[in-house]
Amino acid sequence: MSIYSSSQSTLHIAIIMDGNGRWAVGRGLPRAAGHRAGAQAVRRTVEAARGLGVGVLSLFAFSSDNWRRPPEEVSALMSLFHHFLNAETERCIEHGIRLEVIGRRDRLDEPLRSAIARAEAATVSGPHLRLRLAVDYSGRDAILEAARRSASLSRDALGGALGPPVDLLIRTGGEQRLSDFLLWECAYAELIFSRRMWPDFSAEDLAGALESFRGRERKFGGVPCGMAAHKELWLD
Repeated sequence: MSIYSSSQSTLHIAIIMDGNGRWAVGRGLPRAAGHRAGAQAVRRTVEAARGLGVGVLSLFAFSSDNWRRPPEEVSALMSLFHHFLNAETERCIEHGIRLEVIGRRDRLDEPLRSAIARAEAATVSGPHLRLRLAVDYSGRDAILEAARRSASLSRDALGGALGPPVDLLIRTGGEQRLSDFLLWECAYAELIFSRRMWPDFSAEDLAGALESFRGRERKFGGVPCGMAAHKELWLD
């Protein structure tokens, strides 16, 4: 099967791409080198995702709290993101990938906002994979904004304003927390925490995570098939 199969899928994978800075420092490199290596991991992951049955891929690139980082690191990240948009838009068009950016845009500079708008417009008809990059993103702020704009405060209305529910959340880098990422959407997501740093994340790692996910039983608060009639001996 081609890694860009035309078959449709609603499987939504979200990834918190953690460990770039630590990967670089451990090699005696500046943190910016880790972010550049992380961009290559993004390309590998996107290229592998469609062939693994992924319909939506959401990547946490820059959180609203990341503005607290040193100005030189923030500047390097924004430059890298701008370069990524310019370099990858044609590849997205070629492979039928729809690129979206979620999060605030008012704190981004005008050239970056324009690059985002061009990339989104150019790829809007991509049928094979919906790639969502979270930049200046906060899950709590996203819920608040959806509530402000919603005509009715219902689960369906807020869910429609926020985006598709996440099936599997992967976090690299060894930490085990959501860090304000897709909080509403991850209500019933399966979670995988990997010690691998993001620059080392590979297509094989993604395939392994999906294999683990597909081996799990998702109950969504219900009872597994056949369990309701099971007699519990300890109740006798």
